[in-house]
Amino acid sequence: MSNENNAIHITKPSLSEIISKTVKTGIIKSNLVPMFAGLTLALYTYQQGIMEHLLDILLATIGSVLIMGAAGAYNNLYDRDIDAIMERTKSRPTVTGAIHSTTVLWLANVMTILGLVALAFTTPLAAIFGFLGLFFYVVPYTMWSKRVTVYNTEIGSLSGAMPPLIGWTAIEPDVTHPAILGLFIVSVIWQMPHFYAIAIRKHDEYKAANIPMLPVVKGIKRTVVQTNLYLVILIAISFLFLPLSLGLTLVALLLSIMWLILSIYGYKRMDGEKWAKSMFLFSLLYMTIFFATVIIYSLMGIIFQLY
Repeated sequence: MSNENNAIHITKPSLSEIISKTVKTGIIKSNLVPMFAGLTLALYTYQQGIMEHLLDILLATIGSVLIMGAAGAYNNLYDRDIDAIMERTKSRPTVTGAIHSTTVLWLANVMTILGLVALAFTTPLAAIFGFLGLFFYVVPYTMWSKRVTVYNTEIGSLSGAMPPLIGWTAIEPDVTHPAILGLFIVSVIWQMPHFYAIAIRKHDEYKAANIPMLPVVKGIKRTVVQTNLYLVILIAISFLFLPLSLGLTLVALLLSIMWLILSIYGYKRMDGEKWAKSMFLFSLLYMTIFFATVIIYSLMGIIFQLY
């Protein structure tokens, strides 16, 4: 039998696959949903039409994609050492060498500049929030807190909550309305139960990489207690939507209560791994339903305003 028949053929990733993993397109897609929620809610709140803001919508989308992609690229570039240790990240192009670090840096820089310019053409405040989202993710989170403190999730959550602010301010540069404050705070608080669940599931990987995630440093029981505290806050935040819509308030309230019930009773009946998995899945369900409801509610409101 020839060596050719025994050879293992390894398919090299395409350039598009390499770029996709470098800029984290999965995260970009998930963060575009809250951006559109903020954008459509602003259109409805201030009784603005979609067609008159079509260019703003396009620029906000392009700018958000570029800024989020730049953040992912900078993060992959800086985290090469710990990514090589963790199972779920060791195949990233920045770890395997499929893309050169200089190329990643240039890609991130160009995306940053173009993204900020695109957002600035909507409103200057949208560009400021885009920059803050990028800055908080790269400097306070990636370069500092992720490696030194259990509060890295709280610090990183500020970056993750910028998309609805970008979407809102691309239409109306006013962030004092309770509706956008509600979207922002929900986006902040949601991240703790979500990422705590991931940290429990990937406990051994984070420990091996010496990343001080809460369950690694303080244990699962402390993580569960802290999760429940944030879920109580999430319940209270639901009432920020009351001046805008009773329906949105009830959706947010019901989802938050269900999440807390799952956390409390699920922890009593499941082991840590199963509890974390159920909490992670519900966190995705929560944000999908909540932001989809905001978008649908806003679009329906815009349509009704036309008639």
